[in-house]
Amino acid sequence: MLTIRPLQKADMAAVFRVEQACFGDHCFPDFFFRQALDAWPLGLLGAFDDAGFLLGYCLCSSAEEAGYGWIMSLAVIPEARGRGAGKALMQNLLNQQRYSSLKLTVAPDNPALALYLGLGFIHTGEESDYFGPGEPRLLLCLDAD
Repeated sequence: MLTIRPLQKADMAAVFRVEQACFGDHCFPDFFFRQALDAWPLGLLGAFDDAGFLLGYCLCSSAEEAGYGWIMSLAVIPEARGRGAGKALMQNLLNQQRYSSLKLTVAPDNPALALYLGLGFIHTGEESDYFGPGEPRLLLCLDAD
């Protein structure tokens, strides 16, 4: 059984452990999550197992354009992938209905692409060097129509 809830200050060390496990040297720094908690408290969600262990998190921020949100990160520890944590995080975020449109980027070879497409996101563009040379990303969008 998964529990999805907004993350709290006490969860920050666990969030950073998930971040490091998923992204290694290409991860957000630990202090970023503490600041994200202040900036977007409703957009920082965690997926916990029955023992209270953090399996993954999702971070969504408001965009400059009113009604738009950006999913900045979805991360699930490797040993918990394929068990529904990522989908549960995304569905919880979508059920909040805080945005008329959500955008995200994803690497073309990332297995999460199938999750996003299955949730109704559509491919709207791509950038070959989004995070620098050799770091292509697809741009996906979901309108809440």
